[in-house]
Amino acid sequence: MHIVCADLEGIFTPEVWINVAEKTGIEKLSLTTRDIPDYDVLMKGRLAILKEYGLTLADIQAVIASMDPLPGAKDFLSWLRSTLQVVIVSDTFTEFAGALMRKLDWPTLFCHDLTVDATGTIVDYNLRQTQAKKKTLLALKSLDFETIGIGDSYNDIDMIKAADRGILFRPPKNVIEEYPELSVTTTYEELKEAITQVIKERRSNFE
Repeated sequence: MHIVCADLEGIFTPEVWINVAEKTGIEKLSLTTRDIPDYDVLMKGRLAILKEYGLTLADIQAVIASMDPLPGAKDFLSWLRSTLQVVIVSDTFTEFAGALMRKLDWPTLFCHDLTVDATGTIVDYNLRQTQAKKKTLLALKSLDFETIGIGDSYNDIDMIKAADRGILFRPPKNVIEEYPELSVTTTYEELKEAITQVIKERRSNFE
């Protein structure tokens, strides 16, 4: 049986921090793991910026509440969930994800959480575990699932490489150039075709 481990932002939803940057006018918040592979460096930088500008969790949640899934994402995810088991594995936080999960009909999500003080200020982030995406996928492989990994950024590469079949979806040019061995898709139809082909190959092995 196949199971899909897919990233969230850039696959099904826009990038939260890019939207926060656009809403607040703070350009430095637009950096993502596409730009800075080291997640700890990235997050510590974000928290310092939030503190500098006095932005609270409520400010970020208000931006997220105004966001919608990427065009076509909900229909694709609905098809995917009707075809295979799906786990979304993300470096987002439970405090951010609720509004977007509701708009995607509540898929299973593994992510992290935040430490927030009495004023609503985000003071720290708490990883569920290091290398959470890769370790989630490997845990599912240990249960004898055949795994498909889908992502778009540097922090998805370890998961994608560990999967039985890994697929990049709309990755930036620098990721494509650094990992030319990985399959690349740019539309949900291409992604659907790639996954369908994996399923067909699996079935043909038993005929």
